Amino acid sequence: QGNVWVYFGERPAAVEDIPRLPGLADDARYQHAECMTFEAEADHAVIGLMDPAHGPYVHRAWWWRTPRSIHEKQKRFEPSHLGFTMVRHRPSSNSRAYAVLGGVPQTEIAFRLPGVRIEQVQTERHLYCGLTAITPIDGQRTRVSHVMYWTMPWLNLFKPLVGRFARAFLDQDRRVVARQQQGLRFNPRLMLINDADQQARWYFQLKREYQRAMDSGEPFRNPVEAAILSWRS
Repeated sequence: QGNVWVYFGERPAAVEDIPRLPGLADDARYQHAECMTFEAEADHAVIGLMDPAHGPYVHRAWWWRTPRSIHEKQKRFEPSHLGFTMVRHRPSSNSRAYAVLGGVPQTEIAFRLPGVRIEQVQTERHLYCGLTAITPIDGQRTRVSHVMYWTMPWLNLFKPLVGRFARAFLDQDRRVVARQQQGLRFNPRLMLINDADQQARWYFQLKREYQRAMDSGEPFRNPVEAAILSWRS
């Protein structure tokens, strides 16, 4: 699907199958890719990107969301391969960008270790997939790669505009994570709450379980349990 995956581990036999985007052939090619360096270690980059409540506060734009659009949301999550999935549902009414797909969109978002997020939005005629991969550079910097696929031929005419929006969107996350580092320098005690932070809690549980499985040689047991989570965004 146009991506290169490199395994740096010391146990080649333990490497998992590479992530594949659903609904796309193996020879599919992305329409746009954006990469950006976050001045933060990988865990904080992952948590910042998976926070479900940050949208209206970080991604303020007329074409996406505004603070006035905040409302209560409930989503169902289920365990999936090396992670968890927000099961298929109608996108939020305040996610305006999905309107370009036409029809009645349905979206599904999956996260898996080590730091891969795949979003699929589908209508009767068209499909959009976004892949976000978190790659540690060192203890203080993380590479965030976002790759976009779509099946709407007419949208190819607007690739420069799509790229501009994607860069702005990702840069908003980058700037917030950079500001967060100012407070993290003092090593404060961090608190993860239900339900908005449950995905971050699952992330750390998944990491611990994967490490346990690697150390013991036992099978990985997904610690995530199906749940319905609520938050405002």
